[in-house]
Amino acid sequence: MTATDSATKTAKKSSKDIARLRKLRNIGIMAHIDAGKTTVTERILFITGRTHKVGEVHNGEATMDYLAEERERGITITSAATACQWKEHQINIIDTPGHVDFTVEVERSLRVLDGAVGVFCGVAGVEAQSETVWRQADRYEVPRIAFVNKLDRTGANLDFVIDSIKTRLNVTPVQMQMPIGIEKDFLGVIDLVEQKAYIWAENAKDVEIRDIPEELREEAESLRNDLIANVAEFDDSVLEKFVEGEPLNVPEIKKAIRAGVLQRAIVPVFCGSALKDKGIQNILDAVVDYLPSPMDLPDLKGIHPKTGEEITLKLLPDQPFSALAFKTISDQNGDLTFVRIYSGTLAPGTTVLNPRINRRERVGRLLQMHANRREPIELAQAGDIVAIMGLKQSSTGDTLCTQDFPVALDSMEFPETVIAMSIEPKTTKDRDKLSDTLAKLTREDPTFHAKTDEQSGQIIIEGMGELHLEVVLNRIQKEFRIPVNVGKPRVAYRQTLKKERQVEARHVKQSGGHGQFAVARLIFSPKETEKPVEFENNIKGGVIPQEYIPSVLKGIEAAAAGGGKLGYPFVNIHANLYDGQYHEVDSSDMAFQAAGQLAFRQATEGNIVLLEPIMRIEVQTPEEYVGDVIGDLNSRRGMVSDIDLTGNLRTIKGKVPIAEMFQYSTALRGMTQGRGTFMMEPLEYTPVPQSVAEKIFKGEEG
Repeated sequence: MTATDSATKTAKKSSKDIARLRKLRNIGIMAHIDAGKTTVTERILFITGRTHKVGEVHNGEATMDYLAEERERGITITSAATACQWKEHQINIIDTPGHVDFTVEVERSLRVLDGAVGVFCGVAGVEAQSETVWRQADRYEVPRIAFVNKLDRTGANLDFVIDSIKTRLNVTPVQMQMPIGIEKDFLGVIDLVEQKAYIWAENAKDVEIRDIPEELREEAESLRNDLIANVAEFDDSVLEKFVEGEPLNVPEIKKAIRAGVLQRAIVPVFCGSALKDKGIQNILDAVVDYLPSPMDLPDLKGIHPKTGEEITLKLLPDQPFSALAFKTISDQNGDLTFVRIYSGTLAPGTTVLNPRINRRERVGRLLQMHANRREPIELAQAGDIVAIMGLKQSSTGDTLCTQDFPVALDSMEFPETVIAMSIEPKTTKDRDKLSDTLAKLTREDPTFHAKTDEQSGQIIIEGMGELHLEVVLNRIQKEFRIPVNVGKPRVAYRQTLKKERQVEARHVKQSGGHGQFAVARLIFSPKETEKPVEFENNIKGGVIPQEYIPSVLKGIEAAAAGGGKLGYPFVNIHANLYDGQYHEVDSSDMAFQAAGQLAFRQATEGNIVLLEPIMRIEVQTPEEYVGDVIGDLNSRRGMVSDIDLTGNLRTIKGKVPIAEMFQYSTALRGMTQGRGTFMMEPLEYTPVPQSVAEKIFKGEEG
């Protein structure tokens, strides 16, 4: 083969790779609980031919809700991946949970997705968790479209939902469709771009495309003009024609809409009823037309794990391999690590590097996932989302790359846990099995923690809420078959320093033979930090050798994580190491670790502020119960900040300590005759009032 032939072959392969990537969409379906996102996903799979039977959430038969817990409760707990084909395009879909206790699943999915569909209830509009997932998508700069679901429900109102998207999410919604009928009379939609009416027969995926009915033509024309006015600025030729009053064709309008979506300047709004199979084809078309392919994304930025030098990679298969692990699951068939491949290719049997732990791991099998069904594949390329079998040590947020081209990608941040409980196996023979199971579960879920309390010897598990821990416990007992005794839920308090303190820690044991000698002088102060302990090294003149500086930090971090007498971890600590002493023979790594621990104990002795998790809360209730709900929240040390009208319900917003909210769902049902609902999510940690703190210090808390 000549050099020219080789170059031609390479160019053809590159062109083919680019064409494949342009027809690829990696999207997430996200929403508040009960807005209908899993039903939307199920209809997408049915309409694209990926499944041949519609799985209904209310019957416990949804394909994407495959865990026993999900089917029993009728909610999504874990994100599930699948893929389908639509008009020559491959669409990789991740269906995410809507309950705030499982918000980590949304977080890590959005980190690796290119676009998202936000699903909103046609009656309730933007709900509390809608705002949460929207903020998460903002954080990862994910372009979105919106689907207003349940327009066949009593009380549905598209204008209200669009207004709530604008005001509560602070975005520019662009209405793409106009409903034909509403509530029980909802028949279909008018596509304002194509200027066509889509009418669905009852419970049928077949759609009839007609001209716009005469009686709706004037309103549709007005809404179309509004649409063009909103998107014209994103394409110069469209803007020029719009200003001149010239007619615009469909491709021109779509090009402008796509540009606005990719800039995250607008959110196109579609509508329908997923349960009645109305509007799903339009959503699939919108995903293809408006959401980004991997080719629309900027180059990948990472750093060299050793030098810290910035590295740039094209998102193409001919680049060095790089991927991000965003989810791990453990089951009887073997651990799975879900990855988004950003560059290069991957095949079974390949050895990859994990730069976080500087270890190599071997890829056993590559799998395309369809919920819990595994389909083996022989090659994965840039842009793909796949699962790997065989990785033993990689976990959520880890980069995978090649030994020859090491790169570390941005990882993820996860919220602090807010609730804890003790757990122990019913029989001592299950203790090791429980430890192994908890290790698996903590590797799967970055918001679930397990540790052994140093004072009591109890195993303590921590999570994001009562439901979160309840699901974990059910998995331990049903899936892993370990009977356990459980203590009652308690608050995951934190501690910090009350004021600055200067200390000298002397760890000196020199009574013959090889001794231990380490002296560390530090200033500890309270400070808002990203890490629990922020460490500053101001050692001058080698009074402590450089190799012992990290040892002091290790000791401080261990003491901070241990939590002292109360056992609650310390946070927001600044430690300034400014002086010390060492001995040429007796100083060691262990001696300086011990000095660090001693210094921390001295700094915290009688100098503690207890912090409690404060939750953002939204309660929806009928008007007649508003007074009772507010009075009850006030009695729980809550602060109400706002009361909105949402549909025919009142939404009470505020914040409240989680310590006062155990079993709140039962109390709310009693107050509102079962008609009230609520959502809580972690907001901040604040100092515990003195009267409450005294009870905790004395061990009198209920």
